[in-house]
Amino acid sequence: MNTTAPSARATGRVPAWLRVLIPTVLILVWFALFGAGGAAFGTLSDVQQNDQASFLPASAEATEVDELQDAFRDSDNVPAIVIVASDDGSELSESQLDDIEALRDGMLELDGVVADETSPLIPSDDGEAAQFVASIAPGDGESGSGEVVEAMRALLADQPVDGTTAAVTGPAGFTADLVEAFAGIDGLLLAVALAAVFIILIVVYRSPLLPVIVLFTSLTALTASVFTVVQLAEAGVLVLSGQTQGILFILVIGAATDYALLYIARYREALGQHERKWDATWAALRGAWEPIAASAGTVIVGLLILLASQLNSNKVLGPVAAIGIAFALLAALTLLPALLLWAGRVAFWPRRLPRADVSTDAVATSAEHGRHATALDAADSGERGLWGAIGRLVARRPRIVWIVSTLLLGVMALGLVRLDADGVPSSEFVLGESQAREGQALVSEHYPGGSGTPAVIVGAEDELQAMADLALETPGVASVAVVASDSPAGSAPVTEDGIQAFGPPGTPAPDPTVVDGIVVLQATLDDPADSAEAEATVSDLRERLDEVGTDVLVGGPTAVALDTNAAAVADQRLIIPLVLLAILVILMLLLRSIVAPLLLIASVVLSFAAALGVSALVFEYVLGFPGADPSVPLFGFVFLVALGVDYNIFLMTRVREESVAHGTREGILRGLRLTGGVITSAGLVLAATFAALGVLPILFLAQISFIVAFGVLLDTFLVRTLLVPAAAYDIGRAIWWPSRLARHDRAHGAHAAAESSAATPEDGSDPVAHALPDADGLESDRDRLPVPTT
Repeated sequence: MNTTAPSARATGRVPAWLRVLIPTVLILVWFALFGAGGAAFGTLSDVQQNDQASFLPASAEATEVDELQDAFRDSDNVPAIVIVASDDGSELSESQLDDIEALRDGMLELDGVVADETSPLIPSDDGEAAQFVASIAPGDGESGSGEVVEAMRALLADQPVDGTTAAVTGPAGFTADLVEAFAGIDGLLLAVALAAVFIILIVVYRSPLLPVIVLFTSLTALTASVFTVVQLAEAGVLVLSGQTQGILFILVIGAATDYALLYIARYREALGQHERKWDATWAALRGAWEPIAASAGTVIVGLLILLASQLNSNKVLGPVAAIGIAFALLAALTLLPALLLWAGRVAFWPRRLPRADVSTDAVATSAEHGRHATALDAADSGERGLWGAIGRLVARRPRIVWIVSTLLLGVMALGLVRLDADGVPSSEFVLGESQAREGQALVSEHYPGGSGTPAVIVGAEDELQAMADLALETPGVASVAVVASDSPAGSAPVTEDGIQAFGPPGTPAPDPTVVDGIVVLQATLDDPADSAEAEATVSDLRERLDEVGTDVLVGGPTAVALDTNAAAVADQRLIIPLVLLAILVILMLLLRSIVAPLLLIASVVLSFAAALGVSALVFEYVLGFPGADPSVPLFGFVFLVALGVDYNIFLMTRVREESVAHGTREGILRGLRLTGGVITSAGLVLAATFAALGVLPILFLAQISFIVAFGVLLDTFLVRTLLVPAAAYDIGRAIWWPSRLARHDRAHGAHAAAESSAATPEDGSDPVAHALPDADGLESDRDRLPVPTT
């Protein structure tokens, strides 16, 4: 059949001027978004909030305490503990104490240090250390207090006290270390991710222009996402944290590149079937839009389910990341086709693509072979090459393949018994060197570990002494003080004898500060505020204070961590089932089947368990991490399940398409060969982008980086390549139940004829060899890893 007639009809429907106008307008619109988003990058740090307390739900006890404390605060200043300790364990001399006092005076002169709210020098009981608590003004932006802390640390370095070690720690110190760790998020993270993707694309396409087009598409999607997120953050619609920003960068670059790979594979195929670029573009869009949209929709739905979380940090990540995926989808289906329409076959230079044979019916589409069955199919579905070999393995021993694959994943999942995701101390959030962590160790060595970060007790004024007595009786509580504005230190000690004076003998005891009949007590703990021991003390304290009344609340840094962990665990139990249910429904609608979606869901859940199991072993025995935040498994699950299903969607939508024309079992093998390269390339790209998160010295991001990168590789090379095709092949046409395809599978080729038995020919020969045409006997470029070939 001559193909010039349909081509003419296709181009006749769209005038030439419109074929020029549509891509031009699309490119100009995206260029405008690229410019606006690029300018918004500079304001990202200004709209960030990395305060853990701001991510707690409003119903959390620690949140209620924090809100009640607002009435007792004169400012939003943050405490910084400056500690100086003897190197050799001897008591500090008078001259050393004088030098430390001079150091304190110097710090009071720094901009941002509030002198009248800074404590006097407090020597330790063992005489080996001295500390003071400086009040730091919050400053402008996320790095405001961090800049003051850096100035304090610079002064410590410039004026060292001989024979001592000094550090700036406390809440302001830890915040400064965290801000410094996130400093590379705008430049280093993006540079590493883009470089990794660029190298992979060069290897995949062996073309200088195509990788540039793909990366420009991904970057444009990212800049449009950043512009939108910044506008919403400035309007107070959402809150952006450093970790959310990092995940947004990686997710958009990885997803947009994956979608681009899938479209390019279809476009490359279409260029071999259509002489005109416009016709090839529409053919590629018709073939690619459904799996790309389904893939993006699955991820977006999974992310938006995070809105049901208790933790605001989870709630924030959902819409922010969903915005990024939406722009990745739009860019892949509008900007990329427009750019490739402009470039045409030149985009693949120096490789030469085959042109459509308009003199024969080689590219004709018939009802018997389906819309994508062309002369190209014969070459693309050839048996030689890597994907042909995998297809033969799956066809020869499907049951053995999927059972062995399942057992292998099950063995990996055994590592879950070593998973420690009960939370980590905030001092361990930053990997590598941390002066705040070193300073906290000095504080714990010479003072009660909770000095400077007490537990906060809020209750009625007439219950002050009862609350103090119960707190003092609680194991792990070193001392109790009450907030008193009349005291020079802002608080006064409380003992079993009542409120004590703070000052020289004869100083009268101050009155407690009372607001609406409420007082605030500060309980200094024996252990560091971010330790498991401190959390146990706070839990015990809450139980004991319930005896005074249910209106007595306990907050503070330790309570914030305790409530955060509890909310994270509750989120796991709620979000994971909802994500699975939502993805299952999407897959059922997409594949018009029940059995296939159940198989795909089971495979990605098993893959996630295996990835998390291996990660647990690596974290403990290889990297020596102290544990994991409870949110790590949740985020890993959402990303891996949603993204893992992506590759199964890419595979199974093509399998279904091929099954309609060729029968289920032959369709499975054809789909595996036709999508093998592109899915493998996409998996490598996504794994590389998530691995780039590891360049930031943040424990949470390092763990998410490894879990997702390893899990994506597991999905790419084991689950999608062997487990799913083999299991589907073993099930046969029943995989499409209850659709008509399960009842009326097209008898096409030996595989379809043997649908009910899946038997190997009696002579022991390869069933694929009987089923597939000879083609030209040559290895196709698309059979070579990792050239994409959907």
